[in-house]
Amino acid sequence: MKTLRTCSLTLLATALALAPLCSARADESTSQIAFSDPSKPGTLKVRVWHGDLTVRGADVKEVTVKSDSTAIVPTPRKDGLRVLSASSSFQLSEKDNVVTLEYGGEGWSGGSADFDITVPRSTSVVVSNSAHGDLACTGVSGDVDVRTMSGDVNLEDISGGALVETMNGEINVGVKSLAQSKPLSFSSMHGQITIHVPSETKANVCFRTHRGVIMTNFDDKALVAKTTVTRVTRHKVRSADAKAAKAAKGAAEAAHSVGPAEAPEAPEVEAPEQPEQPEQPERWEKREGSDWHQDVRDSIKEAAEAAAMAGQDAAAAVHEALMEVNVQFSGVIPPLPPMTGGKVVTGTLNGGGTQIQASTLNGDITLKRVE
Repeated sequence: MKTLRTCSLTLLATALALAPLCSARADESTSQIAFSDPSKPGTLKVRVWHGDLTVRGADVKEVTVKSDSTAIVPTPRKDGLRVLSASSSFQLSEKDNVVTLEYGGEGWSGGSADFDITVPRSTSVVVSNSAHGDLACTGVSGDVDVRTMSGDVNLEDISGGALVETMNGEINVGVKSLAQSKPLSFSSMHGQITIHVPSETKANVCFRTHRGVIMTNFDDKALVAKTTVTRVTRHKVRSADAKAAKAAKGAAEAAHSVGPAEAPEAPEVEAPEQPEQPEQPERWEKREGSDWHQDVRDSIKEAAEAAAMAGQDAAAAVHEALMEVNVQFSGVIPPLPPMTGGKVVTGTLNGGGTQIQASTLNGDITLKRVE
């Protein structure tokens, strides 16, 4: 009796553990769509507001989408009504050999949804994850363009050009082969970047990091490189702030022209006040029991710190205005600001060839040889 009871409890526990998995699979929907001209390489454009995304290249002719969300279909229901917007649904369409998948959008308050997409190997992939989500892309020979606010990006077995930008996330790349005149570029504000390439790869490399290290397992004969350390001058900082302010104003004006909905204007950013110059020593009032020279140094230091804080606040305000306007109204992830300064490694791999560049503010960069 004890053995039978134990077996029954084990079977019950197993059934309860498998029940959520079976339910999740039952709720998963599958949609297929074909390119209008299958004889030519197509393009997949994906914009997912919140959710993980997997794209697989395979020997197929159609695009297949599996998701825990449901697709909006134009066919009427049994009661004759067409569903224009569901509580959790995505839109899948095709035009001019471009398949577009959209989930969420401006003012989205719904939950996240994961997508598993299978495409022909020659398909180019353009991904815009507006809020959060990890991306895995495997086995495509077309170009890959990924821009995301927050999420890790993993590319495996790629053989086309690649442009990856993420504000917060790691980038891991496995290159099958490099195509001539199709560079690879990877940028992350907060995350490490790892690039795996075949040992015989011919490339020109340029890597930059501010608070990290740059590493490789290629020997010094295969990868001939030099390291430099550069700093940003005050003139370049002022020039960048001026360009950012001008861009923010232009983005706000463009947002107002989108439609009747009012767009939040980019806040006006005043230039930081210049620290007051200390008066000549003879005009300073010397207080008894105090170090007059120390008082002068303290006053200068306080004025300089106040000016620095004002400059930081101005730059932050411009950045927030750009992010808010671009994401809310255009639905396009704004490009990362160009990085300057830091530690820079440039060189040639096996004599030079296709351009490979990577930059990160907070993270390491690693170039690994794969036999």
